Amino acid sequence: MAERRFPRPDADFAAYMNNYYAAVEKFWSVQGLDDSDLKPLKEALAAWGAAFPAHVAAQNAAEAARQSKDAARRTLEAEARPITSFIQGFPKTTDADRATIGITVRDVSGTPTPIPTTRPQTLVQSGQRLMHTLRLSDESTPTRRARPKGVLGAEVWLTLIDAGQPAPTDPSALAFLTMAMKPSIRADFRSGDGGKTAVHMTRWVNTQGEKGPWSEITAATVAA
Repeated sequence: MAERRFPRPDADFAAYMNNYYAAVEKFWSVQGLDDSDLKPLKEALAAWGAAFPAHVAAQNAAEAARQSKDAARRTLEAEARPITSFIQGFPKTTDADRATIGITVRDVSGTPTPIPTTRPQTLVQSGQRLMHTLRLSDESTPTRRARPKGVLGAEVWLTLIDAGQPAPTDPSALAFLTMAMKPSIRADFRSGDGGKTAVHMTRWVNTQGEKGPWSEITAATVAA
């Protein structure tokens, strides 16, 4: 005869086990058995009795946090839209401004702008104290400074890590530094950054604000 399986839903399992233990405890007493044999079962039931409500509370809190997050996002998007519209229509707004902000760079020529398919190459000059000079070129023309067709500039992202620490490979671990409109840019560091390793990643951005693939990681020590 097959044994009865425990209920799968947690709430049903909780009710079942409470009843189960009460019935087993009574059975043990009626039969005159040693109640110390039930100590592990009682402790396991107590641990479950604490963990299950905590899990339910955490799930409810997570759902409430998700709803709060979604509402905050909707509010933020609603506030950003009129600002974006104003910037787009402001007479002094340049395409460089649009690319840096991350809004659409309008193509008035009628010619489609290709999405970048190549990656920047970055040469880091790190000999000066608390300063790096980054020189950018395209991987398809590494000996030239010209950007690919339709490219407005390059996003430069950076993070600092302690010496000897592995460099991150996920771009999300880096922070946006600047939009490089020229083939050479300067990155300045604080005095406390001396001896650390600066990790750079870059990617081309075209005049429509569309981004190409990430470059290889470039790491260089910040001279103290």
